[in-house]
Amino acid sequence: MILKTIKTDEQYEEYLDWIDIQFDKKVSSDSLEGENLQIVLLLIKAYEDKHYPVSMPDPIEVVKLKMLEKGIKNKDLVGIIGSKGYVSSILSRRKPLTLEIAKIFYHQFGIPADVLLS
Repeated sequence: MILKTIKTDEQYEEYLDWIDIQFDKKVSSDSLEGENLQIVLLLIKAYEDKHYPVSMPDPIEVVKLKMLEKGIKNKDLVGIIGSKGYVSSILSRRKPLTLEIAKIFYHQFGIPADVLLS
């Protein structure tokens, strides 16, 4: 296979099919095929980033999802963030998500900073 940048959806689909075949063969990453596989994965990522961009999730929705996953209620954040009303205001978007609160969510839930600050 001659590797080229992906310019069409047809090339993109061909590369995806080729990747499936390589994965089925369980190609070693140390081999020439493994190197080519890594290059094709980078080419696909570049194409997808350009043609199928994924927007950042809403920071408050991510916080709410993490709270749900961990079984944390609004009242559990009262001692960490502030009063019950303040916590409610942030989670209902009546108050802005400040840098200080974003840091707390980062440390409490492990939410990446780029998501919290988007």
